[in-house]
Amino acid sequence: MPRKLAAVLLAVAFMSGCGAEPGFTATLTDPVNVTLSWPDDDPNVAGRVVEYTTDPHGDYTILQFVPPRQTTYRHPDLIPETRFYYRIRPFYGAVSDDVTVSGSVVSGSGPAVSLRTGGQAAAPASFRAEPAAEEMVRFSWADRSSDEDGFLVEIRKPGAPDFVPIEMSDPGTTSAGLASMPGEEGASYRLRAFYYGTASPVVDRTTGKPTE
Repeated sequence: MPRKLAAVLLAVAFMSGCGAEPGFTATLTDPVNVTLSWPDDDPNVAGRVVEYTTDPHGDYTILQFVPPRQTTYRHPDLIPETRFYYRIRPFYGAVSDDVTVSGSVVSGSGPAVSLRTGGQAAAPASFRAEPAAEEMVRFSWADRSSDEDGFLVEIRKPGAPDFVPIEMSDPGTTSAGLASMPGEEGASYRLRAFYYGTASPVVDRTTGKPTE
């Protein structure tokens, strides 16, 4: 029998700490779905990373990197009668020029500089996007930043207004691979060296018992 969904609105509970995103909220929109929201209050942010855990003393799992003007995220189909803890972290950084598959951006080399103080000089250099076997796209670049928390491949699909993050690589890496999906033919790509800002306070929600 299809599940009957009952909308529930609960007050926000802040778990601990102080930091960015004071308007961060979590709403249980039905027994097993949580919607997160936050204000668009930082004109310099490159985006935000949404994270969760079921253990307030454990590690957080990344749900998604979202673009800068996005202010909501839906976490669907959760385990019933379980408490979920959420936080978001802004990220910042310098981004390469965009390329298409088989294209490249060749920019100057030089000593690595700090993302926090080096500005565009810390952006990845010689960014390339090339076709690979099994409908993959292979990315490569030169790392010019000395203190990144990682790299983000961002895509702008044909007709889309903005770039969105689709793949994260570890700090110090200079290549990544990504499966090409339908609708991405002719897309533009760019690469961002990024670092995290201050994490938000933690909010939590306990999922309900599904109604059959």
